[in-house]
Amino acid sequence: MTGTNLGKQQGVFITFEGIDGSGKSTQTRHLADHLRAQGHDVVLTREPGGSTGAEEIRALVLEGDPDRWSAETELLLFTAARRDHLERTINPALAAGKIVICDRFVDSTRMYQGLSRGNLRAEVDALHDLMIGREADLTILVDMDPATGLARAKGRQTTEERFEDFGQDLQTQMRSGFLALAKAHSDRFRVINGAQSQEAVAADIQAAVEDYLS
Repeated sequence: MTGTNLGKQQGVFITFEGIDGSGKSTQTRHLADHLRAQGHDVVLTREPGGSTGAEEIRALVLEGDPDRWSAETELLLFTAARRDHLERTINPALAAGKIVICDRFVDSTRMYQGLSRGNLRAEVDALHDLMIGREADLTILVDMDPATGLARAKGRQTTEERFEDFGQDLQTQMRSGFLALAKAHSDRFRVINGAQSQEAVAADIQAAVEDYLS
């Protein structure tokens, strides 16, 4: 059973992408609150995670030594988490006509494992087509200077810093990759300047989303 057989979706699927420390997680919450205040039924979720099984995999991939997994193993773990998330959270919400806002989705895998960690882009896309079978309707890319983003991310001092521990070079590659992806898929990407104040970033995101929904 592939992702394309999971039923017809009626809602709107919005994803947020960006390097570590770009502020996207905060902005997903701001957008969810804004849309709910307008009367929309919103599901706010995240990757890896968003379902019980996927949250268990999250701990495996985000904690521990940077060299804990190869890029190939990471790709399989992230895809397994995404499949469970899709089945149990995303698709049921979309089928019910809700707006789903997800903090990261397959574009992060295309960057981390497909570009920066393992040059596995062809494998990422093939596995995504086989097991997931859908893209976001709208993707918000919060663009941020890599040094600033990494400093923010490390300043959180959480246990989930495995990717941050690869250093600034990875974040620089990620930023370039995300911007290239946004250019290649300009129909669904909206690039937001993350160097502004939180309020200004939120306002720009709200404007982009409202324009899409209208």
